[in-house]
Amino acid sequence: MKITVNLFSIILFGILISTTLPCKAQSEAIYDITVNTIWTVDQHTSVPGDAHWSNLIGATHNTANEFFSIGTLATLGIKNVAEFGSNTEFTNEINDAIDAIPKRADQKLQDGFSPNEGHEDVAILSDITVSENFSLITLVSMVAPSPDWFIAINSLELRSGNPAINNGWKDDFTMDVFAYDAGTDDGYDYGSSNNASSPFVPVSLITLGVPAPPNQNPIMGNKMATITFNYKSSTLSINDAASIENIKVYPNPTKDILHISNPANKLESVDLYNVLGKRIN
Repeated sequence: MKITVNLFSIILFGILISTTLPCKAQSEAIYDITVNTIWTVDQHTSVPGDAHWSNLIGATHNTANEFFSIGTLATLGIKNVAEFGSNTEFTNEINDAIDAIPKRADQKLQDGFSPNEGHEDVAILSDITVSENFSLITLVSMVAPSPDWFIAINSLELRSGNPAINNGWKDDFTMDVFAYDAGTDDGYDYGSSNNASSPFVPVSLITLGVPAPPNQNPIMGNKMATITFNYKSSTLSINDAASIENIKVYPNPTKDILHISNPANKLESVDLYNVLGKRIN
């Protein structure tokens, strides 16, 4: 695009150009994320005396089902979260996704629950920056004690698809969180002894009637938490590809008429300054 500026009789000894270009870089949003647990006798048959949750852990990523999915075998990381509440191997899997070329994840998220007594516990992830290139989020936590059960959200998309609102990011929302069976232990009650599945079976959502009575899963398919995303703000970054090298200014030196063009991008605005730093347009 070419812009011609009439400078009247002003001779420019130096020019600084500030342009507003169509944004090509990824957008970012900031959220507060709150998980509130629900574990009651009415909804989940019983609540063990030592009911608690492992530290909430997860990541923002760009590939759906990066860390687990219904119908596939659990990774070692998911197995260890679900059986032991251990996040070590899952952290390794997150770091592998972050270090991959190209990257499949960009940050690990983790927080503990308080007071961690089973019902009405809260975990809060504050001021989490999510980028457009890694707008999916997965979070998991062990239902403890249990054979191999965990609560999770899997590959939740935080982009809304509507760029006119919040730069395309979802506004505040709350959703239910359910429990999954990792498929690595055949126990059917909270306090069941270790009974490794042989072979392992795919991850499944715990639903009413699975497994069938008399070994009915006590969770009964009911939700075990809610998760709330509070949208705080979002920004747009400018891609370095819109380089100053693409901008042509001529003639130089000049008087009266100055031509500015940038064939690579549309120039939406131009500010001119003299060598003293005074804006002249």
